[in-house]
Amino acid sequence: MLARSSANLSYNAYEYYERNPELRQCIEQIRSGFFSPDEPGRFAHVADVLLNHNRFLHLADYDAYVEAQEKVSQTYQNPTKWAEMVIENIASSGKFSSDRSISEYAREIWGVEPTWEKLPAPHETA
Repeated sequence: MLARSSANLSYNAYEYYERNPELRQCIEQIRSGFFSPDEPGRFAHVADVLLNHNRFLHLADYDAYVEAQEKVSQTYQNPTKWAEMVIENIASSGKFSSDRSISEYAREIWGVEPTWEKLPAPHETA
């Protein structure tokens, strides 16, 4: 996305806020309690972070996010294409498995080898 692909040291969230009416409306809805009418101030801090303390430059990515979401919504309307993409995603997820992540963490952080010994279920005795 834009914010992460460029070393933009002059990021100003208010420029994005002022320039994009849809984005401004989203932030104002968050700030005003639109999503929490029983507790209007509940998410006000989210708007404050986005506008004043956002080290991840989220507002710079807003337009790209909306564009990507529109592609997702359009693809979802085609069940065949959606199913194809779901299956491909599942088939490719092995390299991102939690088992692999935990094994790497054990080796790289703790300097230990994980064991593949099957432990008994909590209600079983060993």
